[in-house]
Amino acid sequence: MSGSMTFEERIQNHDITLGVVGLGYVGLPLAVDFASAGFKVIGIDIDDSKIEKINAGENYIQDVSDSELRGHVETGKLSATTDFSVIDELDAISICVPTPLNKLKDPDVSFILNALDEINEHMHKDLIIVLESTTYPGTTRELVLPKLSESGLEVGKDFFLVFSPERVDPGNETYHTKNTPKVLGGITDECTRLGKILYEEVIETIVPVSSTEAAELVKLLENTFRSINIGLVNEMAIMAEKLGVDIWEVIDAADTKPFGFMKFYPGPGLGGHCIPIDPHYLAWKMKTLDYKARFIELAGEINTEMPYHVVQLVMDGLNRYKKSVNGAKILVMGVAYKKNIDDVRESPALDIIRLLQEKGAEVDYYDPFIDNIKLDGTNMESIRYSTDILGNYDCNVIATDHSTFDYNEIVEKSSLVIDTRNAAKVHDSVQKDKIIKLGGNNS
Repeated sequence: MSGSMTFEERIQNHDITLGVVGLGYVGLPLAVDFASAGFKVIGIDIDDSKIEKINAGENYIQDVSDSELRGHVETGKLSATTDFSVIDELDAISICVPTPLNKLKDPDVSFILNALDEINEHMHKDLIIVLESTTYPGTTRELVLPKLSESGLEVGKDFFLVFSPERVDPGNETYHTKNTPKVLGGITDECTRLGKILYEEVIETIVPVSSTEAAELVKLLENTFRSINIGLVNEMAIMAEKLGVDIWEVIDAADTKPFGFMKFYPGPGLGGHCIPIDPHYLAWKMKTLDYKARFIELAGEINTEMPYHVVQLVMDGLNRYKKSVNGAKILVMGVAYKKNIDDVRESPALDIIRLLQEKGAEVDYYDPFIDNIKLDGTNMESIRYSTDILGNYDCNVIATDHSTFDYNEIVEKSSLVIDTRNAAKVHDSVQKDKIIKLGGNNS
């Protein structure tokens, strides 16, 4: 490294080494993008299997290019380790560790705290630290800053602390890390300035905000907005069923209004790493300030109940054929939380399977992206699929609308289809009678 250059100049000349702590769906794409921009990147994770795969040039994240990852490993731009002592040689660190909820829906920040303990062991001057993990407003200033300040170093002068929420949408073919605008806010103006200089070397648009709290709240607003609107349209779907109206037709007609309306679709429940979880971070924080987040709690209640509603549709459908759900053979098609990805985190399909099993149904699943799942500690494997086997089931539930499914064939070969995604758009009246649609006119 050149001692004659300022820290800012070293960043702009890519003459720094960046560390990424947490090499999951957020951290690994970020590490690859920084390596692609010409930075030397060291990934840090406690999972030995991830480290071995990366150092062997093997990719395990759907949104990362296999060849790009392999190329960066071969040229030495990207490496991975479980040894946090490499922080001694880092100039910047992005923390991308999980922040789940516990059983009481309270924030679990233990992964952040563990990372901070390791970083603290190797704190040094001229280090930019960026927290990307989604968390409640105040985390960076109230939790992270005091921990790092134990080193005796001064924030904004000796080290630079920033919060910049991840905005990853797995499977999105249009927006990815590089072209999704990046919000960030620092503890001091100098923290924000250096954080912006660092990230704008990799990301096209940087959106600085006035504080870490503002940046933290941005992410929670984004996903609370989605959670509440999905809760609204899920309730509208149930209303539409009772009114004998097709909610999907209503939504598409409403979407022709060129102002004042934004389209959301109903579904079997919320899944994924953000929308079912993030609003509860805000609700928890508000409880500490003696305020009840009523919209968040109501939307959460409606969305959580959707798998129960899907099971009721299954029961109603079987009743048409004078069959009971107890002993029925049911195939759930798609267990990923959304189409065309291999992620089952918080997937409502898992709840649907569990609820059907509790009612005595024999349940199988098929998902071309997911070979096996763990359900209450029990391993379940995807069946070997062909449309010829569909007739062996009393009911087939479309829980995830993967593009690889041939929906016309699914309906043709099935006795009964519960369509939770409006995927089976058949027009033949005979085939149409086999379908019970979430939010549909099923009379």
